[in-house]
Amino acid sequence: MPKITDERREERRLQIVHAAMKCVSAQGFHKTTMADVIRESGMSAGAVYGYFRNKEDLIIAIADKAIALADRTIGELLEAEPLPALPEMVEHITTTITGYEQGEQGDLTRVAVAVWAEAIRDDAVRELVTTRFRRIRGRYSELVRAQQRAGRLDPAEDPELVAQALFGLMPGFLLQRLLMADVDPDSYARAVRGLQGISDAS
Repeated sequence: MPKITDERREERRLQIVHAAMKCVSAQGFHKTTMADVIRESGMSAGAVYGYFRNKEDLIIAIADKAIALADRTIGELLEAEPLPALPEMVEHITTTITGYEQGEQGDLTRVAVAVWAEAIRDDAVRELVTTRFRRIRGRYSELVRAQQRAGRLDPAEDPELVAQALFGLMPGFLLQRLLMADVDPDSYARAVRGLQGISDAS
């Protein structure tokens, strides 16, 4: 029997991850079972367990997918010429997030909230997810430093502390969008611009 290629192996792995995301998007992590993922993936149980031993492995795979998206999105901002102002950065990030709301693998925004909920419920999952979230927040600190170098943020402020607040804007956006459905990337960017105005006036 010919050996499976690395490319094909990665395709099958993503097929399982996307199946898990679709299940979680519909019913959350707590109700999603490995049997659900196996059925949604269209693969055999042996094949799925060959890639992921349990739901915790799937949670990490989904979190890593979110990190890759964040890395790519923030990298685009850091490489842009000229460097976008903070409100435009927020609009770019939230626009990217909403672009994954109705993908074939399910609503990524709902999956993200489900990951947070599972991390709060399960200490082992929280430890694994927190490590990855710290990496994303570290990327936000790079955005803050870039804004400081451009003279748009006070260089005396600690980039790590400012990044905490900037990172917190994204969960706030997701929760309001999912629960109240009255925010969008444009309105959120305008709100950030308004907050800057308050800071400038003070």
